[in-house]
Formats: sequence, structure tokens, C-alpha cells
Amino acid sequence: MRDVTTAQPLDVQPTPLALLLLGREADPKSERGVECPGDLPSPSDPDLVARARAAKEKLGDKVFVLGHHYQRDEVIQFADVTGDSFKLARDAAARPEAEYIVFCGVHFMAESADILTSDDQKVVLPDLAAGCSMADMATAEQVAECWDVLTEAGVAEATVPVSYMNSSADIKAFTGKHGGTICTSSNAKRALEWAFEQGEKVLFLPDQHLGRNTAVRDMGMSLDDCVVYNPHKPNGGLTADQLRAAKMILWRGHCSVHGRFSLDSVNEVRERIPGVNVLVHPECRHEVVAAADYVGSTEYIIKTLEAAPAGSKWAIGTELNLVKRLANRFASEGKEIVFLDRTVCFCSTMNRIDLPHLVWALESLAEGNLVNRIEVDRETESFAKLALERMLALP
Repeated sequence: MRDVTTAQPLDVQPTPLALLLLGREADPKSERGVECPGDLPSPSDPDLVARARAAKEKLGDKVFVLGHHYQRDEVIQFADVTGDSFKLARDAAARPEAEYIVFCGVHFMAESADILTSDDQKVVLPDLAAGCSMADMATAEQVAECWDVLTEAGVAEATVPVSYMNSSADIKAFTGKHGGTICTSSNAKRALEWAFEQGEKVLFLPDQHLGRNTAVRDMGMSLDDCVVYNPHKPNGGLTADQLRAAKMILWRGHCSVHGRFSLDSVNEVRERIPGVNVLVHPECRHEVVAAADYVGSTEYIIKTLEAAPAGSKWAIGTELNLVKRLANRFASEGKEIVFLDRTVCFCSTMNRIDLPHLVWALESLAEGNLVNRIEVDRETESFAKLALERMLALP
């Protein structure tokens, strides 16, 4: 029997692009992201950890550092709390004494924190280039055009928008203005049940996979009940009859990390590791979710592994930083945890938040200089908060 009581190396092969995004290689011709006023510390500076610690101690209770689960370890070590995007935004709102909220995540998460915190609190994103490809797949202009298409097809009045937390403040505001709600990967079923009590159809933004998986896997709909609206095609690539017949109008968006897992990945890991449990995030493709043993949010993945028996084997379909952290955490309990795909799958934009950017942000704040503030305008905030409040009121 194989000994799994020590940490198992994850069988992944970093690509040159992945090494570049992780800061382990350089490309002088590429953009460096958003330039910081002043000098960004060098990644090779041996004093980075000490500098971050000193700046954080100088700020004291004035700063509250949030770390998303997908952040690298060098950043997570300085987080006051860790979690998914909505949990972190709520944690920030629960700390009104903190003048500065440093969000180690991506842009839409920092926006949500700004929406939920008081006007006196200032949300800082260490690198403004840390966006989200999924959130960027739905712009306010595209969604407004989509609503016009639904109106022309005569179905807008019967359609309730439901937007995933992984969306911009503009999309959350659109959702609030049109009577819809926000959802997380944990409560998507409850949000859809509520929406279908309000109307006959749902416009689900911006992740088609979470919408489809929730509708089909959790609510018993068929794949034929779902259509995909492509914002890059006239009328979304759909006829009026297709829109009238559909129950779920799915926006053509996806997570670049979870969308890369395939059915081949599942079959390969089952052949390679007999008895393995496949645990994936619901942002994965429908065929991957259908073939998995367990499906759930990031928090669900963590709790499932916490409750797993010693000696069990797991292949995880989510972001690699988290999988590596979980593999190390549970190795002493004899749990073998591997990455579902054999090639590296970091969230590239999340990885823009590195130790040099965090040090720069903290030192700037400690010197009294507010940098990289994320601020949502009042009207957008009002309607976005309305959509979030509808979610919080869900039974």
C-alpha cells in the first residue's frame, strides 16, 4: 500500500506562461500591469516579509486585510481573514473600525466590499490589473442590449435576472434595477427558486456553467430548457421562438480556470488513482459536473475535505493555489489530494496580487498615502446593494 502520510507532490507541469504569471520568469515586452506611483519593490527583495509585517503593525486596527482562497501563500499569510468573495465582503462590513480594507482578490470582489462597507471605509486593491475574465465577459452595454432583445421578443416582463457574485458592480446594479437578485455558488438553487416565483424565465449572468448546472443538476430541468445568449452575435444568436421556449437564458460567460477541466480529466484521474473521489466546483462544464462524485462551492470543497476520512483520495477541480494548500494541510491526516488536471491551472489575474504589490500598498497606507482605491458611484451602489439585499433576504 502506498504511504500517503506525507505531503504528496501535485502532478502538474507549469507552462512558460504560468511561470510568467507567477513572477518566476520575465518578459520585458509584456505589460507589467498597472504601474504603481513610486517604486514597486523587487520580488527578490529578501526583506519583503519583514516590510509587510512592519507596515501592517504600524497601521494596526486601521487596516483589515482580506485574502481570497485562490491567493498565493506569500499573500495569504498576511490576511486577517480568508474566504470566498462574498464572505470577505461581509467580513469587511463587520469591521467598521477599519479605515482601510486591503482586498487581496480581484476587482469585482473589491467593488462588492466597497458596496457593503460604510462611506468612511476605503477599499484598496493592491494591483488594479487584478480583474476577472468571467466578470469582464458581461458589460453593462451588452446586458442592456440583451434586455432590448428580450423586450422585442416579448419575454422581458416575464424574465428575472439572477447574477452571480462574480460580476461587476454595473451588472449587479442592472440586476437590482430589474427586480433580480445576486447568488453565490452556495445559494444559486435558492436564488433560482426565488426567481421562478417572481417570473417565468431567468436571465443568468455571467457564468453559463453555474446557471446550467444549478438548473439541470439541482432543479431537475433539462438541457433543452436552457439557451445560451452570445453577446457577440446579433440577437444573442437566438430566435424569438427560442427565447420564448427557454426557461433559463444563460449568458455566454465562463471561468477561465474551471472551464478548462474536461471529461477526459475526470476519466484520466480515475484510471490513474483507483478509488479516487472527484470533487469539483459548479463553475465547471456540465459534463464534468455530471461525472464528478461531489460538486460544491469553495467553502463546500474545504468542508468536505475536512470531514473526509484518513486515507481517502481526492482529485479537486478548482484553482491550483487552493488545491496545493489543501494537499499540504491534510497530508498529515493521510488524505491524498491531487489536482484534477495534469497541467497547471492558476487564476492568472488573482496571481497579480503578489507580495511586492501588497508591500507597496501597505507601506503607502502607513505613510498616509491612499492608493488604488476602489470606489463605486452612488447610483450603481444603490441598485447593486438592492440586489444583494434581496439575496440576503432569501429563506
